[in-house]
Amino acid sequence: MSACVTFEDLTLGYSSHPAVHHLNGVVAKGSLTAVVGANGSGKSTLMKGIVGVLKPMAGDCSVAPGVKLAYLPQQSELDRFFPARVVDLISLGLWPRRGLLGRYRPEDREAVAKALSAVGMEGFEKRPIDTLSGGQLQRALFARVLVQDADLILLDEPFNAIDTRTVSDLIALIKRWHGEQRTIMVAVHDLDLVRQHFPEALLLARRPVAWGDARRTLTPENLLRARQFHEAWDDDAPWCARGVSQGGDRAHHEHDHAAKGRTDLDKVDHRGAA
Repeated sequence: MSACVTFEDLTLGYSSHPAVHHLNGVVAKGSLTAVVGANGSGKSTLMKGIVGVLKPMAGDCSVAPGVKLAYLPQQSELDRFFPARVVDLISLGLWPRRGLLGRYRPEDREAVAKALSAVGMEGFEKRPIDTLSGGQLQRALFARVLVQDADLILLDEPFNAIDTRTVSDLIALIKRWHGEQRTIMVAVHDLDLVRQHFPEALLLARRPVAWGDARRTLTPENLLRARQFHEAWDDDAPWCARGVSQGGDRAHHEHDHAAKGRTDLDKVDHRGAA
């Protein structure tokens, strides 16, 4: 198994407050993985850590050398009212190859046109992005990912607030990328969608609960453990650290009744539930 992304005891967070704890494992090249968990479980945080927007508080996250990366954040993080056309939005995907001031070439126009066709948006080139529906905007954003021609694709909740047909079309595009041996990680909250379409799943509750085959990962037992662990998390706990703190007390992140499950959870690694 060739590694595309490697996690080594990775802890990520904001303002010295951890959101993903002690993640170990490997994302294999050419794999398709759903990242699953409740709101606040660390899905988006993990995506930002892989991209490099967030630096590790502890441990390490490394992407294999030479891997080209495309990242699609949640729509809520985008400025839908920025004065731009659909063609301008998609052309942003060409920046890694052309640079901000690079010349727009005939082959670039062809790439944008093909991407629009692939997402079912022919004829939308000159439409202002603030006139698009949620589904149309998501299709345009997928077209931007297409022109990036990336080896590693990270999608953060791409199916939120869009119609069923658009979800189906975007799933088909993700499967096409998977067939091209690209590595894809998708933050998803719809468990039925994951069971139907994703070979692998990583279940997070601010730390890994299970990781491996999607159906074996998303068992009722694992989902219950994830919910209990997530609900019991202590948001006022100190910064994440294994071992003994400076004051002599072991640093902690969950109430006592959640700590009972720590032994099992610490065993979780890639491709297997505890």
